[in-house]
Parts: sequence; C-alpha cells; structure tokens
Amino acid sequence: MLIRHPRTVEKKAKSAWQKNMAAVSRWLHIYLSMVSFAVVLFFSVTGLTLNHADWFGDKEHLVKYKGKVPTEWVSAKDTNAIKKLEIVERLRTSHHIKGAVSDFLIEDNQCSVSFKGPAYSADAFIDRQTGEYKLNETTLGLVAVLNDLHKGRDAGKGWGWLIDISAVFLTLVSLTGIIMICFMKKKRVSGLLWAVGGIVICYLLYVWLVP
Repeated sequence: MLIRHPRTVEKKAKSAWQKNMAAVSRWLHIYLSMVSFAVVLFFSVTGLTLNHADWFGDKEHLVKYKGKVPTEWVSAKDTNAIKKLEIVERLRTSHHIKGAVSDFLIEDNQCSVSFKGPAYSADAFIDRQTGEYKLNETTLGLVAVLNDLHKGRDAGKGWGWLIDISAVFLTLVSLTGIIMICFMKKKRVSGLLWAVGGIVICYLLYVWLVP
C-alpha cells in the first residue's frame, strides 16, 4: 500500500490550484479583452479627439423655429396647472426635437424648456399670455457627439451605466493580466517591475506636466 507524505499531497494540491487559477485568469483575460476591445478602441480614439477638438473644426449649426401652443396650457396662475408634458410632446412632434428635458422653468411672463443631448441642445421660450414660442435648436458634428459620449455628458443614465460597466471590464482585464504574470516564473519579476515602472512614470509625468 502506497502512503503519500502529507507535504507531497499538500504540494500537489497547491500546484493544481495554481494551474487552475492561471488557466481561469488566462481565459478571463483573453475573452474580457475581446469583449472590451470596442470599448478600448472607442475611448482611445475619443480621448484623442477630445484632447484636440480644434483639429476637427466642428461647426455649430443653429436652426430657429416659431410656433404656438394653446394659451390655456401656459396661462394658468397656478403653476401646477401648466401643461408641461403636453408642451414637451408638442415641441418634439412639431420640430423633431431630440434629447432629454433638462429644465422647465416657469416665470411670470414666460415658460422656458431646455433639451440636452450629446452635442445637442434646444431651448424654447413660450409667452404665457399668447402661447407663442421661439425655439432655438443647436447641433454640432459627429466628433463633438463622440466627445460628449466619452465624457458621458447629456447622454442619459443608460449610457452612464455603460461607462461604469466598461470601467469594470477594463479593471478586470488589468487584474487578470497581473494574476497571469504572477504565475509565469520566468517573466514574473520583470513583468511586475515593468508594471511598477509604468505607474512611476505616469506619476512623474503628472508631476512634471500638470501645473
């Protein structure tokens, strides 16, 4: 009967755990990298366009509209009786307004409604006595849209969640890469030194370049 020494069993169990951990880390790193490839590409390219917006010369395009809503929607003394939803929907359907409502202000003489989206804004000013309004719609080019998406500006909660999920994916890619290098005996020390060196270089560049 073969009796195995406890240390031998423990060593084999540890070796098996290390192999499994390395395999799982490698699998996660490869497939998370592929899933997040588009995310990395998007934020890399838009990081460049954001930092050099003047290279692309996005021009502002302004369109002005006029119209009228039913006077009773805006003339009520009780501001709670102002037909906010109806006004917003009228503006959307009449002029194909995009973006989310960012402000709806009610003053003594007028109501103002603002819509915001990536590289997009629309502002309506409604006379409370007559129901007549003026609407200014401003749009920018594709590069400006991409830059606002990069920053998450006026892109809605859904896009904000996508940015958070992308950050988690990229964090996991980085962590699984570090775990993988830890299981490579020949490259472990040099790999970790390069990682630490990268952190130090980033810090020194921050100290040197940022006022």
